[in-house]
Amino acid sequence: MRIALADGRIEAEAHGDGAPLFLFHSLLADRASFDRIVTPLAAQFRVIVPDLPGFGGSEAVAGGLAAVADRMAEAVREGSGESRPTILGNGFGGFVALQMAIRHPGLAGRLVLADCGACFSEPGRQAFRTMAAVSREKGLAALSETAMRRLFAADFQAANPTLMQERLAAFLRTDADVFRAACDALAGLDLRPELGAVTVPTLVLVGEQDEATPPPMSRELAAGLPDARLTILPGCAHVPQLQDPERFLAAVSPFLGSDQSASHPAFAPAEA
Repeated sequence: MRIALADGRIEAEAHGDGAPLFLFHSLLADRASFDRIVTPLAAQFRVIVPDLPGFGGSEAVAGGLAAVADRMAEAVREGSGESRPTILGNGFGGFVALQMAIRHPGLAGRLVLADCGACFSEPGRQAFRTMAAVSREKGLAALSETAMRRLFAADFQAANPTLMQERLAAFLRTDADVFRAACDALAGLDLRPELGAVTVPTLVLVGEQDEATPPPMSRELAAGLPDARLTILPGCAHVPQLQDPERFLAAVSPFLGSDQSASHPAFAPAEA
C-alpha cells in the first residue's frame, strides 16, 4: 500500500499489521534496498518504508540533517498514531534516525542503527567532500565505482552482477543536489556530545566489511549510547539487509521481539 505522510511531503509504502516499524534507507540506495526483509517483518509488524526527503516521491527539505530528521519525525508521528514505533535506519537513514531521536525524545520506542555512527574520522569526512565535488564537476555517473564499492565488497559485486546493475541504476536516479547536501551534512557531523540523550534501547549493527561506515564507528556509537548493544555481521558490507537478509533478520529479530530467527532455523547466527 502506498501512503503519504507529513502532509503529503513524504511518500512511503506500508505492509502488514501490528506495531509500527519504520525502515530508513541509505544515501547510496533507496527504499527498495529493504525489499528482501519487508515480507518476513510484515508478518508481525506494520512495516512503513518511506522515501527520505529528496528521494523517490518525497519532497526535498533545506537545512541539513536536522531538517531531514524533523521532516521524518513528522512522518513518523503521523504514521504511528498513538504507538511508539521502532525506527531501523541503514547508513544515511541511520544518521537520520539518530538525529531524530536526539531532537525528538520520546518519539521512538527503540532504534536499530545499521552501518552508521555519530561522527566520521577526518578521512571519512574528506571522502564525502570529494564525492560532493566530483558529483558537482562530473555528475553522479563519475562516482559509480566509488558508490558501489562503498555498498558492497568486491567479491560480492563480482558474484552478483544483476543485483549490482539494479543498485547502480538506483544510485544514478538520486537527485544530485540532494546527494551533495547529504555529503556536506555528513562531512560536518558530530553527534557524539548528544548521544547521552538517546535513552531508548538501541541495537547497533555493522557489516565487518563496511568501507563506508567501518566497524570502529559503530563501536564508538554503541559505547556512547546509554542503552545499546553492538552486533557485527560477518561477511557483510554497508547494506547487510540486501546482501544477506537471513543473517540480518537473525540479528535484529530478538531485539525486535519477533520470532523471525526462530521460524527460520537455517539463519546463520550473527557475531556479537
